[in-house]
Amino acid sequence: MNIDIQTKSGLPIYEQIERQIKDMIITGILKEGEMLPSIRTLAADSKISVITVKRAYEDLEKEGMVYSVQGKGFYVDTPDLQYMKEKKTVGLEEKLGEWVDAAKASGMSKEEALDMLGILWD
Repeated sequence: MNIDIQTKSGLPIYEQIERQIKDMIITGILKEGEMLPSIRTLAADSKISVITVKRAYEDLEKEGMVYSVQGKGFYVDTPDLQYMKEKKTVGLEEKLGEWVDAAKASGMSKEEALDMLGILWD
């Protein structure tokens, strides 16, 4: 499994791991029942602390994305994908709301904002 850690992103490393694993589960790259790399293996491969990976895995387990088997490791669970997609959509709506507020505050018209969005989309 390839996890891309960006040390200068401002986002905690454990959250980067969580987001990337969630995305892999939601998109079907990681399948139900598939074993995740061991905490030590992922930490060594990513050159990060085992405590950081452990935190990410435990957070994913709390969210129902993975489950652990004592002495064996962590496995992909069967999350409610519709709920996860909805949760992601709500997060995007919040970010877009902030962007719209900033665009309005700068004096940008709706048409200019839509043009900008179209350019960025492409």
